[in-house]
Amino acid sequence: MSETPATPKHTNALAKEKSPYLLQHAHNPVNWMPWGDAAIAKAKADDKPIFLSSGYSTCHWCHVMERESFENEEVAQLINDHFIPIKVDREERPDVDLTYMTYVQAASGGGGWPMSVFMTPDLKPFFGGTYYPPENKAGRIGFKNLLMELNKAWHEEREKLLASAERSVMKLQEHLDGENTGAEVQADAVIQKAYDDLASSYDYHEAGFSGAPKFPRSSSINLLLRIHHAWLKTEKKTESEWASEMSFRTLKAMANGGIWDHVGGGFHRYSVDAYWHIPHYEKMLYDQGQLLWAYAEGYLVTGAPFLADVARQIVNYVQRDLGHKGGGFFSAEDADSYGKAGDDHKTEGAFYIWTAAEIDALIGKEDGSIFRYAYGARRDGNARPESDPHGDLKGTNTLFRAFSVKKTAEFFKKMPEEIQSLVERGLKILFAARIKRPRPHLDDKIITAWNGLMISGLARAGAAIGEPAFIKLATEAAQFIHDQLCAQPGKDLHRSWREGERGPKAFSIDYACLIHALLDLYQAGLDVKWLQWAVALQSEMDSLFLDQDKGGYYSVHTDMAHSVLRIKEDYDGAEPSPNSLAALNLARLAAMLDGKAYAEQAHKIITLFGTTLQSSPSAVPLLVTAADFLERGKQQIVLVGDKAAPEFLALLKVVHSRLLPNAVLLRADGAEAQAWLGSKNEALALMKPVSDHPAAYVCQNYTCQAPVSEPAALEKLLG
Repeated sequence: MSETPATPKHTNALAKEKSPYLLQHAHNPVNWMPWGDAAIAKAKADDKPIFLSSGYSTCHWCHVMERESFENEEVAQLINDHFIPIKVDREERPDVDLTYMTYVQAASGGGGWPMSVFMTPDLKPFFGGTYYPPENKAGRIGFKNLLMELNKAWHEEREKLLASAERSVMKLQEHLDGENTGAEVQADAVIQKAYDDLASSYDYHEAGFSGAPKFPRSSSINLLLRIHHAWLKTEKKTESEWASEMSFRTLKAMANGGIWDHVGGGFHRYSVDAYWHIPHYEKMLYDQGQLLWAYAEGYLVTGAPFLADVARQIVNYVQRDLGHKGGGFFSAEDADSYGKAGDDHKTEGAFYIWTAAEIDALIGKEDGSIFRYAYGARRDGNARPESDPHGDLKGTNTLFRAFSVKKTAEFFKKMPEEIQSLVERGLKILFAARIKRPRPHLDDKIITAWNGLMISGLARAGAAIGEPAFIKLATEAAQFIHDQLCAQPGKDLHRSWREGERGPKAFSIDYACLIHALLDLYQAGLDVKWLQWAVALQSEMDSLFLDQDKGGYYSVHTDMAHSVLRIKEDYDGAEPSPNSLAALNLARLAAMLDGKAYAEQAHKIITLFGTTLQSSPSAVPLLVTAADFLERGKQQIVLVGDKAAPEFLALLKVVHSRLLPNAVLLRADGAEAQAWLGSKNEALALMKPVSDHPAAYVCQNYTCQAPVSEPAALEKLLG
């Protein structure tokens, strides 16, 4: 991706867009148009097929294809002469991306970005793939040849091509409709299968649940921690302890690996190797939010201060580098950047890597050699050739914890305290030096779903490790979404916002993530307005996305223009699926508000995806969590009284300081909030302080034990 000159030679229709990704392509010689009525009408009027290119602004291979093909005048001419080229920011329009990625995966068996799809003017795809090199290469068709072949087919074999496109869409929809035939599930059997699958895929040497590439599957870790809790006092105690151990080792291995930015905090997207060492260097907000949740819960289960420290550093990074001054959070930072000012092209990881000579020059030769030993930095660089196919990292080092402070101290015959001090000083020096480098591109869109995941992580971590500042950050972000991403305050939610303008209307994943966040924020700070907004948003989500007949939520709302496929997602990948999160939200709302309709709707989702739950539960860990909560989440903890009172805070600390996967937390304030909660459930209306002191009621299905006002008594009740 090259920089735009002061007076660009070319400007296309993307120059008027807000999306950072679309703006990156605004000065390509390709006559790009954004997805929408104008581009589709032009394809019909000109009788040309559409070339759809979908990606995102921090996508490494998107930059490569742009440099090789979309900035090439000859390739651009071919595209402009024979196709209507449309650019889509997949983060802004996940609906368009999901539709055609479903086709690409079905047609080719794989997917990824940039996604390249060719379709008829009425939006039916006839050819698709991902990245293409400009010329034929190693048995793979080059992009130029592909354009010429497809143009020839459009003119010489159009009827065959149109019939094929029609058939593809019809078969895909049939497959999607038939995929979720539904099955009643037994939560215990599904949990056992999920545990077995995760345990059998666990990497005993390096931790994690796959070989290379290794992704941080936080939802799998959260599920294992719940399994640990459920089985701890049963005959499955050994498996319970192993579930906790797999989680802890994975959390530790990631934080020690190069996937963690030791200098500036925050997690990179994934590791290209099996060792968590060399990452794909982009940083995504959705990873930070979900990993914050995982590290906070890991801390609750193990009490390991190391995990709480990682959580704090995630928050420091997000607040510093992804925080909008108004309260929301930006989307991502690129993997690619300039190595130094004046370079003519960007390379992956340039901002994050170090030569041994740089480290020695900055820290000093003697201290530098100790620091490099601790962080695995070698004179010849520490990237294995298979992790660096393009040679961008040759002779450089990605920092990882090769040796602990204790081992480093033993090797250099020094005191551990001395090594700890040296390491901390070294990281500060490198951070100060790195600030002077050209920064990676920041995608400064604010996406509702990803902010929801971050708010949730902040709320859970703030409660778990006792950091009220995190809950304040979560509150400010929720208020920002309420005020800026809704067409009316709190209503008519939108997907994204940038520089004062809202993007398209929200999709089901945006609603699901935000409702999830608001439930967590309510339980962290006990301000009823967030629970009330969650209830209102759930109603709005149902009206837009719910399949009233079969259950489950479509990804795209019912009145979405140009929608070719109707898809209900279930796979919990880099982001949770809207159905998994919705099922969990509904189960939690049912427990909080005694809402039988919520429980029935959650059950319908779990049944709809029952076949997947039975056969591949490790692919849908959050849906397994929802099924488990619907089965076991019958405990309500109600705190009564002034939430600023020291006695109240002492009771709240008891609740927040343990993992309670089967419980919901509510507050009866003796005023409007309690009246509202009481209107949903009579039991809550009657709860009062004990002798004018804050009290805790622990209930099972709203059948409550005698209230207690002492923290020790509450601890005993909670077990």
